[in-house]
This record gives sequence, C-alpha cells and structure tokens, in this order.
Amino acid sequence: MSLSDDLPPPRRPLFFPVVIATVFLTIIGMSAGFALGTRHKDAQGSGQSVGPLPDNGTPPEDQAVECPAQMQDTARRLGFAGTLTQVLRVRSADSETVVWICRDPDGSLYYQANRGDETAKWVEGETALFLSGVQQDGDTYTAVAHDGNKFSVNDHQLKVVTKNRTETHDVQPE
Repeated sequence: MSLSDDLPPPRRPLFFPVVIATVFLTIIGMSAGFALGTRHKDAQGSGQSVGPLPDNGTPPEDQAVECPAQMQDTARRLGFAGTLTQVLRVRSADSETVVWICRDPDGSLYYQANRGDETAKWVEGETALFLSGVQQDGDTYTAVAHDGNKFSVNDHQLKVVTKNRTETHDVQPE
C-alpha cells in the first residue's frame, strides 16, 4: 500500500530532540549561574565592590591608581602605612612640575610634587616635596609645609604662597 501523493510526508517525532536541547540549555545556564555566583561570593569575601558605589570622591579599589613608588617609599620612611592611591594628578607646563594628591586607606590626604614626573630625578627636599595633613575644600587641596609655605592645587591651578611672594601656575590633569 502506498501513500497518496496528496498526503504530507509523515512527521518526525520532536519530543526527544526538544528534551535533549532543554537539558543542554539547562546545563549551560546552571554553569553560567554557578560561575557568576562564585565570582560574586569571592568579591564579597574579599571586601571588593560587586556593583556601583555612590560617588564620594574615592574610586572603587579595582579602579584606583597607585601613586608613584617614590612617593610610597617616602611615606613609609616617614612612618605612614598603607598604599597611597591617586586622587588628583596635574602637570604645570611652565614650571615642569607634576603634583599628586594621594589618599591612604584611612582617608588621609598627601601632597607630592616633583620637577618632571616619576621618571625624572627624585630627591626629596631638592626636586621633590612630600607633605601630609592635606586639607580638602571642594575640588581644591591645600598643604602647608613646615616653613609655612602653602600649596593649593586643583585640576586647573597650582598656587604656591611663600613669605615673600605668591606664584600661580596653570595645570592640566593627567
């Protein structure tokens, strides 16, 4: 007995291919969920952020830029502990000075200036100046040296006030 030409061909059963596809997709979904869950759990255990944080002026740890090694060394030599992370870095073209404002893990701010940059000659007291006790007022950071000289910096200006004069330098963020 032959099938009539008017009848459609017999349908292939779809049950088993659908079940197999569902099983594979379930396995893939479970694997992805497990991997993401493990990553989320690891980030919480290490104290890292797993989502966006409110803007409080401090970048998340995984985005923070460490301050130059020379500055880290100077801070340790002066008894400050912890890794300093960059809050502001500007360069003055006319004085060829780079200024860093850095924060320690406790939130204290530090000022570092050097003629050139971190690859230039770095001699504390000659070409470089490290100051602690930096105060923040809006977007301006101010540090006062032991001799009374005052250094104020923001993302567009460096102002140095000494007993005899006031210098103002335009700066560019880096």
